[in-house]
Amino acid sequence: MNLDTPIPTSVPVLVAGGGPVGLATAVELRHHGVRCLVVEPRASVSWLRPRAKTTSARTMELLRRWGLAETLRSRAPLPVSWSQEAVFVTNLLGREITRIGACFGLDLVGSDLAAEPGQQAPQPLVEEVLREAVGDALLTGWQVSGLSEDADGVTVRVAPAGGGEEREIRAQYVVGCDGPRSVTRAAIGARYEGRQDERPNFNIVFRAPGLADRIPHGPAVHYWVLDPAQPGIVGRLDLKETWWCIAQGVRAENADPVRLLRTLAGADIDVEILATDPWTARMLLADRYTSERVFLAGDAAHQNPPFGGHGFNTGVGDAVNIGWKLAAVLKGWAPARLLATYESERRPVAADTIEAAAVNMATGAPELADPSLMGDTAEFEKVRPAVAEAVLRTKDSEFHSLELVLGYTYAGSPIVSPGAGERLPHRWLAPGDSLYDHLGPGFTLLGDQNSSEAAVVTAEARALGVPLHLADLPDEPLTLVRPDQHVACRGTTPQGALRHSLAHDL
Repeated sequence: MNLDTPIPTSVPVLVAGGGPVGLATAVELRHHGVRCLVVEPRASVSWLRPRAKTTSARTMELLRRWGLAETLRSRAPLPVSWSQEAVFVTNLLGREITRIGACFGLDLVGSDLAAEPGQQAPQPLVEEVLREAVGDALLTGWQVSGLSEDADGVTVRVAPAGGGEEREIRAQYVVGCDGPRSVTRAAIGARYEGRQDERPNFNIVFRAPGLADRIPHGPAVHYWVLDPAQPGIVGRLDLKETWWCIAQGVRAENADPVRLLRTLAGADIDVEILATDPWTARMLLADRYTSERVFLAGDAAHQNPPFGGHGFNTGVGDAVNIGWKLAAVLKGWAPARLLATYESERRPVAADTIEAAAVNMATGAPELADPSLMGDTAEFEKVRPAVAEAVLRTKDSEFHSLELVLGYTYAGSPIVSPGAGERLPHRWLAPGDSLYDHLGPGFTLLGDQNSSEAAVVTAEARALGVPLHLADLPDEPLTLVRPDQHVACRGTTPQGALRHSLAHDL
């Protein structure tokens, strides 16, 4: 920590917390040319407790939009082509029960459904890529200790992470990405609503030389161990010797990590424990996301179980939504009341995600485990079809959730025209040439630019000072696309569409 680092006295936007959501907020603001400061207590990113490991197809599309998708893929320890399967087994070295393919959108390479497939990448790598993109807008070694809001802005108090004298920074707006114990959430009087699962979980990151060569099931994104003696999930962090696992039903005070791993493997494997992390799942949603000038995003606003890989990906969606709206207000092409639509658009998405993840969690490895699976060959074969059927019936939504990941909509939002609000349907115009690559950083008008309707929108953009990119694609229906790639309006009656989309009429 360098306490001599110059700290600005004022900034247009201050982001509290530099995890993946706070960093994504800063990247989105930079995408629109808006200065910000991210305040983060951690000087560096630790790889010992990676937690999130799935970057969804939608988040990868947003990374592509920022020019970062290929950077992340090139540095990911597991290539997207390595595996897209979840394998359900008695033990890592035991019998295979069944498998599920096309997991987490990893199979979407070249598909018209998405501009990018999903990517298995540990959260620390995502943070490192985003830190590099944020550059000198990241202030590490400091944390937000409090804030007070008035009609003209927000006074933010920051303090050294290890203790020391506070300083004040004046911001026009604050985005709170400071996690479950959010200072910003408390400052605006918001509170979590929801529940916590009673079942304990115990994460282990470990090194196991030679383990991969002994597993008879081939590559997998996840290995689900259905041994009643110790059910859990195991996966690789890289193609070397580093692994992770979730031992389900294990309390920290009773945990023997080596014994747990050997039970999951079904053999006395050699392991080196790198880190452990006990946790319980939470299904929590802030009762409100905003005040006039402070906004909550990511875990500060919502928490969900990790099953399905939706956690930080939902937060990145928050970051893009509030980011482009703050840019529109600060750049002067939208009124401040546009910011009120952040909560009305994003909170329902988080609520749906929490419930979907809770459904995924309801049937885990402990519920699927059957003692007969551990018997002799005859016992195993007798019970295997029923267990396989239960796996395929109950876990399909966990691994195939594109309707949630790609299909959420802002239909009904006060700034979305009737019949619109969904993510722009994707297609490839040519190999490697995504429709999304033809969108601008601000609003985009797709379709025949020689039409009289297009001229109406172009004139309105000029009058309002709105950055409007024109994508002359005569085969596309005339479509007004927001900066976040969601459809604002479509059809042949565009008069006032931009005014409506920017809350001028609210």
